[in-house]
Amino acid sequence: MNDFHWTQLFNPEFYISMEVGGVPIGIYVVLFIVFAETGLFAGFFLPGDSLLFLSGIYAEKLATPLRFIPETYSDVTVVALAISLAGIIGNIFGYWFGATSGRGLYNRKDGLLFKKKYLYQSQEFFEKHGGKAIIFARFLPVVRTFVPIIAGIVHMPKSKFMFFNVLSSLLWSFILVFAGHYLYAIFNEEFGIDLKKHIETIILILIAITSFPLIMKAIKARRKSEDNL
Repeated sequence: MNDFHWTQLFNPEFYISMEVGGVPIGIYVVLFIVFAETGLFAGFFLPGDSLLFLSGIYAEKLATPLRFIPETYSDVTVVALAISLAGIIGNIFGYWFGATSGRGLYNRKDGLLFKKKYLYQSQEFFEKHGGKAIIFARFLPVVRTFVPIIAGIVHMPKSKFMFFNVLSSLLWSFILVFAGHYLYAIFNEEFGIDLKKHIETIILILIAITSFPLIMKAIKARRKSEDNL
């Protein structure tokens, strides 16, 4: 930890490689981050999609502490299932928070870890897509943190919310974790490229891909605002 620098907090590989006394605890850190990003309004800045993708690449290492899981399940399946469960619980917490005290966020002042604009953007996104917003939001940074809170604020029927919550979490975790796992194998075996040596590039590409819809939306909103002037 002597070489620690605060910028590592934005590097998913930092969390995956965490150890305590030589014992890997990466999977538990990953699960907490997924819970925080999908359930705590202050967790939007945490690495989400890139963390899941890298979890697929490091699935064998991450699954090591989970030896109580039957060996019939592959490491990548175990990791994906664990992440889905963390995502489901995170969204449930977000929904509960929104239903009980979420409206107070509209009166909250902007701070280091909270921007009211994110809340309004997520509300607009939810109103546009309805229940499907729960699914779409999983793949969008920032929005996935606030949409479950919005669902709770508007008192979306619990049964409907849970259906989209479970479905979205399974899709999000399995698509990204398995993509990381199999793309790593394909690049390594077919092209002799070790993706573990290009982690920073992968992270930048994933950030660009997942942020593109939000950037385009911001540009459209700005143009619309300028046209109305």
